[in-house]
Amino acid sequence: MSLARPLFINNIGALRKYTSDWIKSDIIAVDTEANSMYAYYTRVCLIQLSTQQADYILDPLPFDTTDLRPFGEIMADPRIEKVFHAAEYDLIGLRRDYNFVVNNVFDTSLAVRLCGLKAFALNDVLQTYFDVTLDKKHQLDDWSERPIPPQRLLYAQRDTHYLIDLRNLLRKQLEELGRWEEAQEAFADLAHIVFKEAQFDPNGYWKIGRPSALTRRQMATLREVYLLRDEIARRENVPPVRVVTNPVLVELARIAPTHVRDLPTIRGFSERQARVYGEDLLTAVMKGQSTPLPRPPVDEPIDAVLVERYTQLQNWRKGRAAARDLDASLIVPRPALWELARIMPRTVEDMGVIPGLGPWRLKQYGEELLTLISKWKR
Repeated sequence: MSLARPLFINNIGALRKYTSDWIKSDIIAVDTEANSMYAYYTRVCLIQLSTQQADYILDPLPFDTTDLRPFGEIMADPRIEKVFHAAEYDLIGLRRDYNFVVNNVFDTSLAVRLCGLKAFALNDVLQTYFDVTLDKKHQLDDWSERPIPPQRLLYAQRDTHYLIDLRNLLRKQLEELGRWEEAQEAFADLAHIVFKEAQFDPNGYWKIGRPSALTRRQMATLREVYLLRDEIARRENVPPVRVVTNPVLVELARIAPTHVRDLPTIRGFSERQARVYGEDLLTAVMKGQSTPLPRPPVDEPIDAVLVERYTQLQNWRKGRAAARDLDASLIVPRPALWELARIMPRTVEDMGVIPGLGPWRLKQYGEELLTLISKWKR
């Protein structure tokens, strides 16, 4: 089935025109594309929208945050329902890059799982409900590239084109199954997603080197090339593995090469990498041969009692999920289990302060959880 060409928005005039249309809608489908596989500093590079009348593609790269504020107000408007498929990644990106708060979310991925579907990728869902197959060959594209080829735009358009119709079918199905209230609570949980800026771990080289049984001197060398790789990746705004891969770092530490000509003999190390990064890497290797030997990081002590409580709650959740033939994550979110294990509430009312334990879940599971918790020593 051919689609009408999407309305493309990459200037302030078009943005103002269409945001004035969107604010009159009561429902909008939304998706985003980012460049996480191609950049150190990931950002949202495309925003797709669909209303019941048209499809839109918003290119956010030409705009600053102030320009996009009217769109952000639409995302925050609780009157307008926003339909996503697997919303978490999109919500994190919109919060990270534009400080958008998105209210009134319908997540079709959560909905189909509550309806009992085991295959809930968008392509699988659209095949099930509409006999539509998405062309996923652009799934790994670099969405920061401009101009955007027409076929790539079509791919992006199709990710939201069917979502409103899908939402309507799923809501009806959830109501028929008696799971609509449960679904609303699951959607509300998305407001509790905590965005944490990814932090570089300067001790992360231990996770790379330990499985390879490197000596401490080799670990010292690994540390130097690992730190250099991150410095280069930040400077060039590329993922660290696009500078050199982890296995290459390990081999550099193991053999400690001294000449650029030796680098391409390492599996996975190209002539181009040797030409561009070789001298800097050799300098890091040389530094690693004389720098003080690193001490392994000390792991934080494990609270065995807390872990045991959590394990009991997790086993309860698995049993509940099996009885309902649902994915366990839909019963109670994992962070809520940890919080239950930590605070050991004495009443069902006390559980209500825990994100992920709303009125529906407390009504369904509260007494069961309280019975389990009451058996623990305080």
